[in-house]
Amino acid sequence: MEMTTPWYFINSGACSASYNMALDEALLHWHGQGELPPIIRFYEWNPATVSIGYFQRAHRDINFEQLHKLGLGFVRRPTGGRAVLHDQELTYSIIVSETYPDMPKTVTEAYRVLSGGLLKGFQNLGFDAYFSVPETAEEKQALQKPKSAVCFDAPSWYELVVEGRKVAGSAQTRQEGVILQHGAILIDLDQEKLISVFNFKDEEAKQKMREQLPHKAVSINDLSARTVTVEECIPAFKEGFESALDIELKPYTLTAEQQAFVENLARTKYEADEWNFKK
Repeated sequence: MEMTTPWYFINSGACSASYNMALDEALLHWHGQGELPPIIRFYEWNPATVSIGYFQRAHRDINFEQLHKLGLGFVRRPTGGRAVLHDQELTYSIIVSETYPDMPKTVTEAYRVLSGGLLKGFQNLGFDAYFSVPETAEEKQALQKPKSAVCFDAPSWYELVVEGRKVAGSAQTRQEGVILQHGAILIDLDQEKLISVFNFKDEEAKQKMREQLPHKAVSINDLSARTVTVEECIPAFKEGFESALDIELKPYTLTAEQQAFVENLARTKYEADEWNFKK
């Protein structure tokens, strides 16, 4: 029998926004240097945080007065995509080399392969989950022009659909020959809180978002008659990734030296205004 490939698995629990982004970046770097095998990491956010995509303009898109009023964190991601409120969710990141066996070269196809673990995870929780592919020319056109700053507001290739609704938004970057894909598994979604932290050009645009959001972004507990917890999601999705990618996940703990490196990167880069407000 062929041996499954061992990957490392880190469950960080609830961390600050700057630490979460710094650890993702550090893992990408260490994997690129050949110091660590591919890695899957699960984490949460304390405090709840708005993250914006690498290319977004912070002050144009985000209502900082409301952000501070709610005591939310704020960070710019190293990945693209639009703004996300990380609140009641399990976030995952995958760090794997672009040259990993059978890894598709295109972002879209690699996304489909890596997101297979999410698909399986939702199925493990008893949901009907599948990938939707844009069919019409109009849908394909919509992909080229995201309409708003909110991440869940555009369909994209291989969108993960559970019980007929979009559930998880993911983003990808490639650096040093390594793919970093991370995304949110929404457990609960406070729609008004989410909408309140964004800037809209007028009340009409805000109302439109309010009407559309339930069709675009849905949490596990909107779909389920029973309440699903983060604790239940962890083994369901861990096993999902193992099964989809045909890997074995081995628990890994950072060394003291690695921990210090991440904390330093968090402080000097992801807590710095130069990074977070550079656009």
